[in-house]
Order: sequence, then structure tokens, then C-alpha cells
Amino acid sequence: MPNKTIDHAISAAPLRSAASDPTHAGVLSFMRRRYTKRLKGVDVAVMGVPFDAATSNRPGARFGPQAIRRASAIFDNDPQYPFGRDLFEGMAVIDYGDCLLDYGDHRKTPASIEKAAAKIVASGAYLLTLGGDHFITLPLLRAHAARHGPLALVHFDAHQDTWPDEKGRIDHGSFLGRAVEEGLVDVARSIQIGIRTHAPEDCGIRILYGYEVEEMSAGTLSSAILNHVCDAATYLTVDIDVLDPAFAPGTGTPVAGGPSSAKLLSVLRGLAGLDIRGSDVVEVAPAYDHADVTAIAASTVAMYMLGLRAERLAAGA
Repeated sequence: MPNKTIDHAISAAPLRSAASDPTHAGVLSFMRRRYTKRLKGVDVAVMGVPFDAATSNRPGARFGPQAIRRASAIFDNDPQYPFGRDLFEGMAVIDYGDCLLDYGDHRKTPASIEKAAAKIVASGAYLLTLGGDHFITLPLLRAHAARHGPLALVHFDAHQDTWPDEKGRIDHGSFLGRAVEEGLVDVARSIQIGIRTHAPEDCGIRILYGYEVEEMSAGTLSSAILNHVCDAATYLTVDIDVLDPAFAPGTGTPVAGGPSSAKLLSVLRGLAGLDIRGSDVVEVAPAYDHADVTAIAASTVAMYMLGLRAERLAAGA
């Protein structure tokens, strides 16, 4: 095995090097990227946010970043499908590790997440975040909007997350309503895909409900998103419960009637035209998973996010 490496997550020298660790061994980072807090020369930083105190049903998403990293070991150094390229040949990606949170004082949590995210965003690196429950997207949006202004939100989810809420309360079902109130989101250019529940308020955001997603092809869905968002600076968030529980049982609030992982990935593949400034995948709760089905889906979603970013960098965007 003359060309094999081991423990690439800690031994990698150039950040643009591909890993060749055995998929069943070695130190686990996201896609074997080097663990480091150094942001100089970094194109993308992957950060975990192990928080689930805002869940309204089953807890456990604090273990989501670990599960997603573990599942990502299946992506070895082959060109990544469907992008047909080594994602790291022209894109320096690190695993920044996890955001440090005080489990005993959740009042500090939003500021801690925002501060960690703001440091990465201010460096010019693209931030890909692994959750954690969906509340974490609120402080992430605060950090991104501080740099880019209000962002179009492309939001894949079974839930609207626009429930009315008291200011200062921490709740994964109201993060988007709060983000709209704070002016973080460009409502006219935002869209939700896969919604299969009702909330009292839609905040004026366009919704493609679960039954519409079922009836539309992946290409039609991608086109609907592109045509609605246009050239707006965008934040992409994927709650893994957008998938039918058959494809994502390991989540806190599963809702029947969602799309397959194949369809979701095909839709994401069609979003190459979006100006995505940051992204996250959230709500993986591995205690309820089976055979890493949910973690594999989430890690693949995150890999697609990297693939979209790699294409934009290659195109000079």
C-alpha cells in the first residue's frame, strides 16, 4: 500500500490533499479533512455544533456532528459523485472541530455559536455547519448576515419553524420567525421545500409543500428554487427530517410523506447556479438511527454542499 495514508485528519500537510485512509480505520474528521483552528488560506471550514436543548420532541442531535463525521469516512479519495472531481484539489477544506458550548447555561449558547461562526466568516472562508438541532441556524444566520446582509434562505424541512416566540427563548421551531423579525432573511427571495406541517405564520416565505415535492420532478424543483432566489446571496439549510422517515429515521421530529434521499440529492445537484454563502445540515439524532441510514444521508448532503462550493470556486465565482 505505497500510496495509502492513515490519520489524514491530523497528519495532512497540504490542505488540498486528498485522503486515502481505509474507510474502516483512522482518525475521523469530516471527509478526513485536517483538524485545525488555523484559517489562513482556508476556502471552507466545517464546524460541528453539538446542541439539542431546543428540541420539542426527541433529543439527541447533540451527537449529530459525531455521526455525520463517522459516516463521511465512506467518501474516500475517488472523484466524488456526481461532481466527477476531487473536491479538494482546488479547494482547501478543514475540519474546525466543534463549537464549545456550556451545557449548564443555555443562555450563553446563541452568542457562543454566533461568535465561533463570525470568526470563520470574517476570515473569508465558507462555513459548512453540522448540527445539532435547527435552532443553531439562527445564530449562524446572524453571523452570515453581519457580513453579507440579509440572505435568501433555501430551507429544506418538514416544518416551517416560524412559530411565534418570546424574544430570548431557545426553540428549534421558531428560529426562522425570529430570523425574519431580526431582518436576517430576504423574505421575497426565500423558499421552503418539503413542508408537511402547518404553523400559524408563514412570514411571507414561499412554500413548496410535501405533496408538491412528491408530484414534481427533481429538475422542476431545482428550477423553481433557482427562479425564485435568482442571484440573491443565499444561505442553504437542510433539516434531515425533510426526508421521509424511511430514509431518515434518526431524527427528533420525523414526519411521514417526505421525499427520498435520492430525490433530495438530485435537487441539491441542480442548485449550482445559486450564490450560496453558507450552509448547514441539522437534526441528525443517531440514537434513533438504524445502520447509519440518517447519518449517511446527512453526510452526503454535506458532501454535495462542498461539491457545489468547489464548482463555484473552479468557475471563479
